[in-house]
Amino acid sequence: MKKIACVLALGAAFATGNVLAWGNDGHRAVGAIADQLLKGSVAQLEISKLLLPGESLEKIANWPDCVKGTYCGPQTPEMLAYVAANPKHSEYHYTDIPFQNAHYHDHDVGSADDDIVQTLKQAILVLQGKDDAVTNPHQFTKRQALILITHLVGDIHQPLHVGAAFVARDGRFVVPTTQAQVDEAAIFDARGGNNLLLDDAKITALSDASIPAPLPVDEDAAKPASTYPKSATRPLHSYWDSTVVDYAMRRLSTRTPEQFARKVIASGPQVSVNTGDPVTWPYQWADQSLAASKIAYADVVAGPATQQTSRKGDVYNVWALTVPDNYPVPSSALAKQQLIEGGYHLASLLQAIWPQ
Repeated sequence: MKKIACVLALGAAFATGNVLAWGNDGHRAVGAIADQLLKGSVAQLEISKLLLPGESLEKIANWPDCVKGTYCGPQTPEMLAYVAANPKHSEYHYTDIPFQNAHYHDHDVGSADDDIVQTLKQAILVLQGKDDAVTNPHQFTKRQALILITHLVGDIHQPLHVGAAFVARDGRFVVPTTQAQVDEAAIFDARGGNNLLLDDAKITALSDASIPAPLPVDEDAAKPASTYPKSATRPLHSYWDSTVVDYAMRRLSTRTPEQFARKVIASGPQVSVNTGDPVTWPYQWADQSLAASKIAYADVVAGPATQQTSRKGDVYNVWALTVPDNYPVPSSALAKQQLIEGGYHLASLLQAIWPQ
């Protein structure tokens, strides 16, 4: 479903300077939490057998996003082989369940055979040694399965990677009961929130009034300025991918994913516990993320549809959003909790696969 999003909404997403789910720091934070929780475990030893020298869960966490282009650097032969063998790899990162729903079910509106829940199931079976030609149609290797799990456990805890908004032309959020109803005439797929636009200046002003200023950045660690012109709007998806991660880290006075991981672990956070066979855990994570997406969309109001034109000349609908004045505070608190859940659940999964 989001294939079109990659074509239509990339112009706006690139203008924000980040097109990666949870953003670079968010995924690294999930991996860093798991790295620290797994120190000295059997799972850490087994993981090390699948990693290259110098790699860690934090360092591989963005690999499945990096294969989408060259913004992480040149593609390695390993990346090129993976992309060639997985032409639908960009679809592994999300599912599109109406955010009003309480549960993810196979074959529901918005689900797909290659969505994040199904891909996680396949990768988990590979690491469990229980895969076969039917359960592992993509022929993931154990190393690929570990890389995918590390990344996708992060993705599935990003609320908008599970809870999707379907919108009427007048901006009402609606719940399609069949896929055929999403006709892009009366009911539109908002493309994971990519076509729902925040006023960038307004959301920045709201955050300046409620979120601590960022810590100074070392000159050597400073990121180069984007070569794309700054957009007047910010897609809601991009806000949840990276902006709220920045806010969450600023509220904890942390600057790096490793610092964030150390601080949240030291706080002894309350984290939901998964039950049953680990291969069923992606369903539990999806349901929990649907609950989080309801908070993400709480009191968010969309205006009537307007049209934009992509750099390729494609015309598509977008909706301007109005959010509560305190939106940066609850959204960054939710992002912090979701990042923590992702890191702890990743560690728990790998420990369940390779117990002490």
